[in-house]
This record gives sequence, C-alpha cells and structure tokens, in this order.
Amino acid sequence: MMKKIFLFTLLMFTTTFFSAAQEINKKESSVVFKAVNMEINTVKGVIKGFSGTINFSPDNLSNAKISVCIDAKTINTGNDKRDEHLRSADFFEVEKYPKICFTSTKIIKKEENYLAKGTLTMHGVSKEVKVPLIYKDNSLSGKITLQRLDFKIGEDTGGFMVSKEIEVYILCQFKD
Repeated sequence: MMKKIFLFTLLMFTTTFFSAAQEINKKESSVVFKAVNMEINTVKGVIKGFSGTINFSPDNLSNAKISVCIDAKTINTGNDKRDEHLRSADFFEVEKYPKICFTSTKIIKKEENYLAKGTLTMHGVSKEVKVPLIYKDNSLSGKITLQRLDFKIGEDTGGFMVSKEIEVYILCQFKD
C-alpha cells in the first residue's frame, strides 16, 4: 500500500511539474538588438534560432524556469558585409561560440510583470543578469541593456565605431 501511495504521489508531482512546460514557437520568437554605430547611426538586427525549454505559469512561479539559447550564426542586420563582420572573431566569433544562452535561477512577480534572474552566457563569458518580463498573449517579452565589453564582444573595434551599450528586446512566443 505504501508503494502505491508513493508511486501515485510521484506521478502527480511529475505531471504537475512537467505539464506547465511550454514549447517555443521558433518561427515567431526572436531577439532584436539596437546599437549606435559611429555615434550617429542606429543599427538594428535580429537573432533567431531559439531552442530550449520554458516552464512558466503566472500561478506557480516556484517551478518557473527558463533555459533557452539562440543561434549566434543567425545574426541579421540586413547588411551581409556587416553581418559577416559581426559573426567574425572581431565580435561574436560564432564558429567558436555558436550559442547565446540564458538560464534562469529565479523568476519573481514584480508589480504587474515579472523579473527573471539568471545567467547569460555569450562569447564564452557568463554574467548574472536580471531580465524584466511581460507575460501576455501566450508569450514572454522583455528588454535589457547589455554592456558588450562585459562579454568581450568587439573589444578591439575602436571606441566610437560601436556603442558599448546594446539594447536587447526579447520575444518568446509559445506554441498554442
């Protein structure tokens, strides 16, 4: 009888824990970035290729977890020459560091929205970050400002060519 109770409890826990996981709609999900180039021109780009898992329910943040990566090779600013330069060793070094990943350690409610605390790994450097998130229409979205030199991206590209601060907009759409 004890074994049956244990198995039933384990089954209920497993079902509850894993049933909240959302599948990422890779076609509709993206990371958009904005940087100032040569102190006068704003360059926008997108990175796609989401993979990973998200377990998010506004009603149960104790089990909430985000573990996603994007494919650095998909960086696209609409300018092939610039994109190749961004993929090179001068910036993202995508052959050596093909993925940009975020893994949450905690997700909390913050006023009407959420805050994901976790580790962002990019270009071989891992940093603790906080990402403010909005949950709406079966998606998570957010904005974070990153210091590219914290991740050793574009260290030798000259001071005024590319801004040190990069605005990053995240949209992770879940499949219905």
